[in-house]
Amino acid sequence: MNEKFIKFFATGLGCGLVPVAPGTAGTLVGIPLYLAFSLFSWPLWLLTVLALTAFSWHVSDQAERIYGRKDAQCIVIDEITGLQWTLFMVTPTVVHAAVGFVLFRLFDIIKPFPARLFQDRLPGGCGIVADDCAAGVYGNIVLQILIHWFNV
Repeated sequence: MNEKFIKFFATGLGCGLVPVAPGTAGTLVGIPLYLAFSLFSWPLWLLTVLALTAFSWHVSDQAERIYGRKDAQCIVIDEITGLQWTLFMVTPTVVHAAVGFVLFRLFDIIKPFPARLFQDRLPGGCGIVADDCAAGVYGNIVLQILIHWFNV
């Protein structure tokens, strides 16, 4: 793929280039995607998130080579993808999106087992994306509990 194309998508349409909190800025790009994906039937939604995950893995792998360092801060496509896992099968409301956003960022930062292991031990794009997907799944579990037990 073209280097400009890789950089454009890896940086979340350029959001990963902001000087402060690029991961948080990149995660914000995931909200419009979530709103679009939530219109799909659940099987198509799942296939779309899986396809995005595969695309992110490839783009992250290429971007790591372009930037010449492991998991460069400007690579935020993994945050965009991780947020999709947090918000998968969650009704699109402002509250759900906001709580999901916070939960994803929290789990992405603290990296509970096995997320940190994924980041540290898996090579290239796989390691870049896998920890965010794990954080996203943790976020989804907590968000589903909050929605179903506490009417968030």
